[in-house]
Amino acid sequence: MDEIEYLKSCVKSIKDFPKSGIVFRDITSVCENPEAFPLICKKMAELYADAGITKVVGSEARGFVFGAPVAALLGCGFVMARKPGKLPREVYSESYELEYGTNVLEMHQDAISSDDRILIVDDLIATGGTVEAQIKLVNRFNATIAGAVFAISLPDLGGVEMLKNRYGVDSRCIMEFPGH
Repeated sequence: MDEIEYLKSCVKSIKDFPKSGIVFRDITSVCENPEAFPLICKKMAELYADAGITKVVGSEARGFVFGAPVAALLGCGFVMARKPGKLPREVYSESYELEYGTNVLEMHQDAISSDDRILIVDDLIATGGTVEAQIKLVNRFNATIAGAVFAISLPDLGGVEMLKNRYGVDSRCIMEFPGH
């Protein structure tokens, strides 16, 4: 079994969660595995090892889980995109759409400079709403977005294509799963 197939075998698929007709791809089972978790972080970092990344951006909460180790592997800083009221310094805020409403992400106003090359890291891309908010936040700094990397992509939901077509962001994924 190759490494990608091994990683895919570590993802637990939960039928009818959070509602009927959905197959939830549970990445926490990869995080719980002492062989799979470092392997997936290494594979994510390798995809952008030669891209001159100076900062990794990850959103609360699973973006932290993957973003911080990827930043460490790339030898760069890690910037948190947090839910409202969690960051102590002046922040930029960006709202985004979810399947069931809206949410907001915030980032410190001094976390990124216009000289930075940014990699956005998250556990999963579906429709791309959370990543879109991160892109809009990073764009406020006039920094370069070198790309985005995800542990899992659900290509049927169009998030990767949206990032490419709307923002010109190169997105790469370690694993793909069909469906919702």
